[in-house]
Amino acid sequence: MNRYFYYLITVNMIANVAASVPKILLDARTKGAIVSMILALITGSMGTYIIARFFNKFPGKGLPELLKEYTPKWITIPLLILLVVVWFSAGLTTLINYSFVLKRFLSPDMSLQWITAIFLCFISFGILMSSKSVLYTLEAILVFSIPLVLLLMIKTYTSEGMEWDYVKESVMYIYHTPSYSAFSAALFSTLGAGNLIIFNRVFTKKQRITLLQIGLVFFVFAGNLATTYFVPIGYNGFEQVNRIVYPWARTSDAMRLEFGFIERVLFVFLVLYLVVSFLSILIHWHVVIELLKKVIWLKRFKWKERNLTPYLFVGVFWFISIQTASYVTGYQITLYANYFFNCLPAFFTIILLVLWFINRKAKT
Repeated sequence: MNRYFYYLITVNMIANVAASVPKILLDARTKGAIVSMILALITGSMGTYIIARFFNKFPGKGLPELLKEYTPKWITIPLLILLVVVWFSAGLTTLINYSFVLKRFLSPDMSLQWITAIFLCFISFGILMSSKSVLYTLEAILVFSIPLVLLLMIKTYTSEGMEWDYVKESVMYIYHTPSYSAFSAALFSTLGAGNLIIFNRVFTKKQRITLLQIGLVFFVFAGNLATTYFVPIGYNGFEQVNRIVYPWARTSDAMRLEFGFIERVLFVFLVLYLVVSFLSILIHWHVVIELLKKVIWLKRFKWKERNLTPYLFVGVFWFISIQTASYVTGYQITLYANYFFNCLPAFFTIILLVLWFINRKAKT
């Protein structure tokens, strides 16, 4: 597969370490979280393969073009609106969640609205770029970020603060009935391939999809979910970890870089996941902008021959984001994120059915 395909998967996977996914998984640690992650791992890997193979048959085409070509309009418009809601919610959840993290650990005196607004200033420019430019930006940043991510992962497993007895205690609950909330949260971490609904426009040539590639994706997913779940338990204890609102921020603060110019790993973690969260929101909201262009396009809304409809969309994003930051609490954003994750399996099933329908129509 194209290397950008792996970038899309990687960003979605890493960004969720600092979001609500770890908290939801750890809250279900005695309610089948491990089995839930295994089921999500299998489901997500199969879904990644199906989505990649489907779009590989239609190089250079996104889902809006395929819907227009193979489905009636009364199906196309509602489905595009549903996609807009889901992708926007995914970006908004990451934005508000990370704004809370920054406020608590980096700038407690700054209001949440200002932190969100600063974030939006950079995101607003990025989401209006072309899909190809977004992928170039993604690659440029990840090339520098991934080595640091790997360094932090190695540090978490080799630090003296990692108590493996807590991890062994958590494994004892592997036989419990899976939790639907834990399954849906873990599944979200594996659905980065879904961004192909827009970014497949950039992939103009068919790619080889082998079992070895999917096997590699499977093991990367497994390593990410295992790290997301077991490392906070190893550092904070099996009984106490559910009392922590931001498990990974607390975990990174328990580590030290003895020979680094910044001793506290927390600051490295915050900067690193600031970058990754920016990329995650950039991808999700760029997809939203491109989908909205197929639903709403004001032909006469121009200034100096430039159509301002996308800027109108960005203004709506700002309004919703600032209003959300004004009213929600840290507990509420985790609760709403849980509701969002719980809807994902049903939405994922709908998408797979739509892809199957389009594939069947294309053959006939």
